[in-house]
Amino acid sequence: MNVQLVGRHDLVRAAPVARSTILDVEDLHVSFPDRQGPREVVRGISFTIGAGEILAIVGESGSGKSVTARALVGLAGPGAEQRARTLRLSGHDGETHSLNGLTERQWSKIRGREIGFVLQDALVSLDPLRTIGREVGEPLLTHGLVPRTAIGAEVETLLARVGIPDPAVRAAQYPHELSGGLRQRALIASALAARPRLLIADEPTTALDVTVQQQVLGVFQALARAGHGILLITHDLAVAAQLADRIAVMQNGELVETGPAREVLRKPRHAYTQRLLSAVPSAATRGRWLSTQGARPEKPQPPEGGEPILALRDIAVRFTRPDRSVTNAADGVSLTVFPGETLGIVGESGSGKTTIGKVALALRKPDQGEALFRGLAWSNLSERQRRPLRQHIQTIVQDPLNSFDPRYTVRRIVEQPLRLHTALGKGDRQARVEELLRLVNLPPEVLDRRPATLSGGQRQRVSIAQALASEPDLLICDEPVSALDVTTQAQVLDLLIDLQHGLGLAMLFISHDLGVIRHMSDRIAVMKDGVIVETGPADAIFDAPQHAYTRRLLAAVPRL
Repeated sequence: MNVQLVGRHDLVRAAPVARSTILDVEDLHVSFPDRQGPREVVRGISFTIGAGEILAIVGESGSGKSVTARALVGLAGPGAEQRARTLRLSGHDGETHSLNGLTERQWSKIRGREIGFVLQDALVSLDPLRTIGREVGEPLLTHGLVPRTAIGAEVETLLARVGIPDPAVRAAQYPHELSGGLRQRALIASALAARPRLLIADEPTTALDVTVQQQVLGVFQALARAGHGILLITHDLAVAAQLADRIAVMQNGELVETGPAREVLRKPRHAYTQRLLSAVPSAATRGRWLSTQGARPEKPQPPEGGEPILALRDIAVRFTRPDRSVTNAADGVSLTVFPGETLGIVGESGSGKTTIGKVALALRKPDQGEALFRGLAWSNLSERQRRPLRQHIQTIVQDPLNSFDPRYTVRRIVEQPLRLHTALGKGDRQARVEELLRLVNLPPEVLDRRPATLSGGQRQRVSIAQALASEPDLLICDEPVSALDVTTQAQVLDLLIDLQHGLGLAMLFISHDLGVIRHMSDRIAVMKDGVIVETGPADAIFDAPQHAYTRRLLAAVPRL
């Protein structure tokens, strides 16, 4: 990844500007009950946020950054014990609010109006029984900020502000009817509705493609220019580089390095910060991975005229929207994946990437065209005919926690495909499960744990082990690392490349993260509005893009 700082830092005034303090945190501790006694996850951290300032806290999963964010709105979690020497907020009316020891009734006056809070998982955060319009309009109604008759118009303005197209139509829809990116933008609109002085955003751009990400980051920048303070929690160092005035690096509940963004990113002092920066995925990280593999050669290129393992021919998929208009999620899409190669599909939310993945898995029948898997008319087979072949095509999803049965242990989860697709006895199944865990670098101690007790990276490794259990020829990977921090992301991506080299797997890799796509892909297909606008070798796409849309995507990527 290029070491190039862009964004707010290029507009910083020559002389420092004194800022009034909106948030003052001194010696914050948060602990949770444990069998061995209280477990401290935030250990005496201190920071301030001024009016018009953006502070980014970065770190790995489990570093304590999200718990810190939640503690500032009184939502640290069940059984949490928090204390601080100072926890002070300057409100709209100039009054100083102490955030120590507030009752739930007192918090209800602070949340939304004085502190806006944006969570990462919009589908969980949004009420499934309420329309987007009612969800975004609630803070306006609760705090009496606009007349009832004006709420609808204000909601549409807020939705448009965060880049949601057709805001009037979207306001009438429910969360499950929106894509992940649209849901996240609706959640941000809801947090902005009451115009809070402080906005806390916990991984707000994780589900967003780069162009929508730029729109959302632009909203945050505009809020800062208007005098709001922003606390950004993120594992995306490039986003922090573009947006933040200051960066605080968190490890094991402590702030190990804090300073101006330029200084932290260009001249990191702490070894942990240096390790985070070196893990950001790009073409260079793939090159470094390959250089560490000793005599193992690059994958051979597929022979000319060779048989693809997956071929999509003139695929069209159409959806009818609530207003009865028809949307082409895919329109004449043709692509091939050869044995042992990775084809990356990249594009904005709603471009049709995930739809193509569903067609490849035969979870969605195309309205036009056909999908061929191993030479068979995959999309035209009955499910009864497909069932014996499904073991050869497996998927790795973005959020394995929601795809696992929460009652099952890791042992049962990984064993399930062996029960379905093999005739192995119990002893052989158990031996194979243990072998699969070693293959994805998980210790045997996790076998009898349940998914909820694992970290995000561990759950993703379990998902990979489960996918490999039936010895597939093709993996469909749909945003498999977008929710992971950069070091865990790097580990999982390198694991997939290593498994591909060792097992000869083919992969269809779907992602909105261009750094991840470049790290993983041999070839890339760029999608827009259901159409592939450009395809070619990964280096050619990134170094000499031919289509204007591809150039726009690449220009929107936040850089370090």
